[in-house]
Order: sequence, then structure tokens, then C-alpha cells
Amino acid sequence: MNLLKPQQDSEPEEALGTAMAMVASALSDSSRVSILCALMDGRAWTATELSTVAEVSASTTSGHLARLLSNGLVVCLAQGRHRYYRLAGAHIAALLENLMGVSMQAHKTLLPSTPVNLRYARTCYDHLAGELAVNIYEFMLREKWLAADGLALTSAGKAQLERLGAVLNTRPRRKPCCPCLDWSERRFHLGGDAGSALMTLFLQKGWITRAPGYREVQVTDSGKAALSRLFNLKVSG
Repeated sequence: MNLLKPQQDSEPEEALGTAMAMVASALSDSSRVSILCALMDGRAWTATELSTVAEVSASTTSGHLARLLSNGLVVCLAQGRHRYYRLAGAHIAALLENLMGVSMQAHKTLLPSTPVNLRYARTCYDHLAGELAVNIYEFMLREKWLAADGLALTSAGKAQLERLGAVLNTRPRRKPCCPCLDWSERRFHLGGDAGSALMTLFLQKGWITRAPGYREVQVTDSGKAALSRLFNLKVSG
């Protein structure tokens, strides 16, 4: 009696293993990682801009982008004669954020070199990350704006966000709300559609500002007052 699995049963597993290895290989180059980290700010970048960030030649950048495109990590947007690149979606941003957390844990000597301002408040694709975002998330849990597992807004939480002026998508194409592990804080911040809506609100209100090309976020004076009033937070700086 042949107790071995039929060959066809193992083919999907082998294909998955090969695909995972290809993605891992695409992430194994420091220049490609620099490109992906730049795209974590949620904007679309030109190849020339990414070449500057990665500190490599235009031809090398082109090869890197082709590798990232073929593995589904970035997408290319054509507008007239110009081409722009951005992350393939929030799921890729979450993958990178988690990878940063694993890297920081494995190489703890990296922590002191991480700028304090970046650890305090930054973008994670289209939502906030860092100590500030973690504190907001924990406030929302305490006040029961979120379900205990962080996977949904409660009716009270939805009402509170709408009262603040956040525009929630009634039919989001991704998770309406989810906990996103913060790589610098090792705790969760708010992701999903609700996290995106909250950051958009903060930007529209002028409570935070962003510098083009950087993930770091600055909290304005009006933002400090608003965050203290609404989330009982004492903002540093």
C-alpha cells in the first residue's frame, strides 16, 4: 500500500512555498526596502524620487521596481507621460509594519537610532502610527468606542467619530476597523477604514501636518488642544 500523498495534493503547497520565497527575496534587498519604506507615507512617487531615496541609479531603481511589481508589492499608475508608484494596498503596508516590528525585536540596537519624532507620530500608509496613535487606540478601547478585540466600532464609537466629523465608508472594500501592531511601540494602533477616516479628519482640521516625502507627523497647537480635550491626551513637544 502506498501511503504517500498523491503528487497533486502537494502541488498547491509547493506553489505557495515558491510564491512566499519570491516575495521574501524581493524584500531581501536594502534598496528595495528603502523604496517600500518611502511608499509607506501613502503617496504615489516617481521612479526618479524613489531613486533619490534609495540612493541608487535610475537603471537600478527601474530593476528594483520591476521586481516589486512582479511580486505584487507595488502598483504603477500612469498619468499622461508620467508613471507613479505606490504600495499595492493597505495589506502591504501592514506586512511592512509587522516586518519592522520583527526586525526591531531581532536587532534591538536599531531602536536608539530611530528618530524620537518618528516613534511618536508617523503615518502607516493611510492611518496614524506611533505612540500618539497607540494612545488614541487605547483610549477608544477604554471608552468602549471599539469592540474588545478591536475589530469593529461599537455604535457609541461610530457615533463619536461621526460627531467629530470623521467620514466612515458605509461599504468599505477592506476591514472597517482593525488593530494594527505598531513596530516601535509593540502595541496596537487603529487601522482599517476607521483609522484612515480618523487621520483624514485630523489633517482636514489642521490638527496634524505632514512633510512631503516623510512619514513623520507634526501635531499643531490646535491639534494638541483638541487631542487633550477629545482623547484626554497630553501631547509631547
